[in-house]
Amino acid sequence: MNPVLDAIARRYACRHFLPTPVPAGTLAAIAEAGLHAPSAIDRQPWRIVCVSNPDAIADLEAAGMSTLKDLDPAGFDRIVARGGTLLYHAPAVLLLLQRPQAGAVTADLDTGILTSHLVLAAESLGVNSCIAAMTGAAFKTPDAEARKRRLGFPEGFEFVVSVLLGYEGGVPKAPHAIDPAKIITID
Repeated sequence: MNPVLDAIARRYACRHFLPTPVPAGTLAAIAEAGLHAPSAIDRQPWRIVCVSNPDAIADLEAAGMSTLKDLDPAGFDRIVARGGTLLYHAPAVLLLLQRPQAGAVTADLDTGILTSHLVLAAESLGVNSCIAAMTGAAFKTPDAEARKRRLGFPEGFEFVVSVLLGYEGGVPKAPHAIDPAKIITID
C-alpha cells in the first residue's frame, strides 16, 4: 500500500502514552510538516507551540482539569472514566493557535487542515497522536493570560486545538471502522 494511505488507515486516537520523550528532531519534523499545510489565500492564520517541558505540560493538565470540572462536568466525568487525565500523559503537546480574522470564514478550516498534516506526519514517523480540543480549558482560567505568555503565544493568537504526541503505552486501539456507504459518487 502507498505509505501515505497506510499512515491514514492505521492512525487512531492514542489515549495512553508512555513517558518516553519524543526526540526533539522528530518533534521539529512533525511541526515543520504542518507548515506545509495549505490555507485559503495563503493566510496561514495559525501558529504551532511545541511543548515538551514536563512542568509546562503538568500546568496545562492541572489548569485544564480544574476548569473543565466547572465548565463541562459531563466532559470532566468522561475524562475521569478514561483514566482521569486531560492530556493522557503525553510527553509532547502541540498547541495550535489561530489569529481570528474579521470576515475570514476559513481560519477554522485552515487550522483543521494543519491538524491533519500534523497527525499524519506523526503517524508516518512512528509517533502516536490524539487531537484534543479540551486542552482549551487551560486557557479559560483567571491566570490564562499569564499561561499564554509563559507558552509564548504571539499577540492576537488564540488556542484552537492541541495535538498530543508520544508513544502508545497500552494496548494499541484499532482505527475506527470506515463506512464506504458514506461516499456518494456521481459518474
